[in-house]
Amino acid sequence: MDLDVLSTPGHLISLAARGFARLSEARLKPLGFGVGHLPVLVALQDGRASTQRDLARFARIEQPPMAQMLARMARDGLIQYAPDPADGRSRRITLTEAAEARLPEAVAVLLRGNQEVLRDFTEEEAELLVALLTRLIANLDRIAGLEAAPDTPLAEKAG
Repeated sequence: MDLDVLSTPGHLISLAARGFARLSEARLKPLGFGVGHLPVLVALQDGRASTQRDLARFARIEQPPMAQMLARMARDGLIQYAPDPADGRSRRITLTEAAEARLPEAVAVLLRGNQEVLRDFTEEEAELLVALLTRLIANLDRIAGLEAAPDTPLAEKAG
């Protein structure tokens, strides 16, 4: 069997992801953002998350890297911390005025980049690509959940 590992979906998606990341980083840097900041910024702006734990879950990264990213974002004036009135041990995270002011331009830059990259795709092809990638990500999440630590009950893994 002649399997070309460089033509597998995993490898091609990895190349595409790195290409998107390079393009996005170059375009976001002048605005003071990094591509990794975007899930956090959007979640904070939309009110989907306000704690480190929620942000880590939303961005699908582990707590330690999220803590490091939040520390850098606070240092760079993108987020601020406030005590959580409901839980004295926890802190709420909010966007700074500066980050909120620049975020719409950052989102526009990213959307423009996606339009440029998909320029030769029909609208149906672009929608199909998004649908397929969404299903692929769900499958990856499901498999990763099933392969979680053996001492985790299956209900927690799936869920």
